[in-house]
Amino acid sequence: MPKHQSKVLMIDDEKEILELINTVLTREGIDRVITASTASEGLTKFHQEQPDLVILDIMLPDGEGYDICRQIRETSHVPIIFLSAKGEESDKIVGLAIGGDDYITKPFSPKEVAYRVKAQLRRLSYLQSSQADPVIKKGPFELNEQQAELTKNGTVIELTPKELLLMTYFLQHPNRIISKETLYQTVWGEDFFGSDNTVMVHIRRLREKIENSPSTPEFLVTVKGLGYKFVVKDA
Repeated sequence: MPKHQSKVLMIDDEKEILELINTVLTREGIDRVITASTASEGLTKFHQEQPDLVILDIMLPDGEGYDICRQIRETSHVPIIFLSAKGEESDKIVGLAIGGDDYITKPFSPKEVAYRVKAQLRRLSYLQSSQADPVIKKGPFELNEQQAELTKNGTVIELTPKELLLMTYFLQHPNRIISKETLYQTVWGEDFFGSDNTVMVHIRRLREKIENSPSTPEFLVTVKGLGYKFVVKDA
């Protein structure tokens, strides 16, 4: 958990869900829960409050949560958890592909929501924490952990917190085969309840940002049956 007071913004048009999540998160140690019931109100409060994390419904009276996510991603890497009645796999893939970090379907366990929120905040705190050597340089990539910024040949690459965690781990372990199980444990942690598809979506999304040709990756390659390897020649 971050050392500063933690703030979570929840955007949902169901009053009962807002009250339930507010109660559970407060009980679990979140310092402040900000609520909004429309897309416009949610975006206004996001810019006013600058929360540490956003819980976002997809179907809102005046718009879609997908659009809010895209607008937030234009200026912020804050973790976004979708909370939606739309439970098809395609809906989850879209949510993750446009910048979401997690996806929970309704009906849900309030305790599970709290655990996932705390897991995301722990990882955000890790990204923001000071390191002995905060800059990692491998091949054309340079990662500044203190600033949570990745560059390739000097050009900044915009990444979500989850993508930054993946990239950090790969840069810390270059030219090694890393299993999906290891990525689960390291990036998502013990509170993760996802599937292979979640890792695959994040890997694909990361490739689209760091590779010259995502369909034929030269850096983040798949080792069939074993996992992934981040290949850099000078490591």
